[in-house]
Amino acid sequence: MKIKIDSYRHKGSALAGAAVLRILTKQVLPLMLTFCCIQPAMAAYTLSDIIEGALQNNPAVGIAAAQKEAAEAAITTAGTYSNPQIEAVMGPSRYRTPGGQGGDRNWNVGLSQPLDFPGVRNARLAVAESGTKVADAGTELIRIELRTRVKNAFYDVLQRQAVLKLVEGDRNLLQQIRERVKLRVDVGESPRYELIKADTEALAAERDYQSALVRVSEGKAYLRGLVGSSIPVEYDLEGELPLSDSLPSLDSLRAQVVQSPQLSQARAATETADARLRLEERLRNPGLTLKASIEQDPDLTQMRFGVAIPLPLWDQRKGPIAAAAADVRQSQAVLSDRELALRRDMEAAYQRYLIAQQQLSAFENGLLSQAESVLKVAEAAYRFGERGILEYMDAQRTFRAVRKDYLAARFDYVSSMLEIERLLGTELLEVKP
Repeated sequence: MKIKIDSYRHKGSALAGAAVLRILTKQVLPLMLTFCCIQPAMAAYTLSDIIEGALQNNPAVGIAAAQKEAAEAAITTAGTYSNPQIEAVMGPSRYRTPGGQGGDRNWNVGLSQPLDFPGVRNARLAVAESGTKVADAGTELIRIELRTRVKNAFYDVLQRQAVLKLVEGDRNLLQQIRERVKLRVDVGESPRYELIKADTEALAAERDYQSALVRVSEGKAYLRGLVGSSIPVEYDLEGELPLSDSLPSLDSLRAQVVQSPQLSQARAATETADARLRLEERLRNPGLTLKASIEQDPDLTQMRFGVAIPLPLWDQRKGPIAAAAADVRQSQAVLSDRELALRRDMEAAYQRYLIAQQQLSAFENGLLSQAESVLKVAEAAYRFGERGILEYMDAQRTFRAVRKDYLAARFDYVSSMLEIERLLGTELLEVKP
């Protein structure tokens, strides 16, 4: 009887183990597989995050900061006085008069202090201070250029992702069409060439999809290169193209050209050249040297005080002055050329903006809806057997081309606005946090 009880217990434990195994297999194991297969979500960044990271980590900003520090150090150098110079001389004395004793030593100690004239010193400080203006304008220009490049690259990635989504949908649709055509060909309802055409279109859609994937990866890699290693290799973006924004009138933009950071930098360079010319002119007679000395002979002590002033007889600095004057003329010509180029480039970008705006209006007010209507009619005719697969494929291809052109027009619209923003140095497309 005891043996039977133990056997029952053994059978009960075996049944309990089997039940637990079934529970693990049906409930716990799927949950474990689900958690194991969950991929960590990619970090998503807004345009504000990307710009902030670029301004903190891009090497160009560090280079501009170092140049600004060097320009500030030049002011310290220009305001520093020259070091005094001390001179000590000693040697034996010999008397030429009878009865004098030789062998006694004499010595001489002199002190000299070079001093610049106030005009020279002020001109040197003016050159250094104008150099800081050039550095400040260069720093601001680099930050504006970087912001514009980041914004353009950000919107370019969004544009490429939109194209990827478009071609992915086309690929899936063409694969479905290919399967339906294959079924109709297999049952003898359609000729063989329709399947060949469907295969060709499906392969082309797959090629476009793979190309769009590569273009998205390239765009993200370029954007990450602007920001640096502060963002991971795999990341996502949050945002949309600012299609609702618009530009002021052309006359208003023309009035803002004079305030462009590029012209500010050119004006600062012209001021630096003017200050350097004044400095070269005043360096003909740069300053004087104060001198004091004491001389000890065996029987006599002498003290001397004096002033040394250079005379511009042979070297009147004609060469450096002429070179500085040429630099002034060159900087003025560069300023005029840059202003003309800015106005030309700004007006050309504004014309591209108007063209893109008209294209967007044409797409949104008729082209997209017309292409979609043609596609629906062609699809319905194909389903009812009124048209063949070739007509339907042509309508599908036309609709795809219209949508791609619409996406390209959207990016051209934003890109032209960013180009004007870069030229003027003002934020026309506001970055929302």
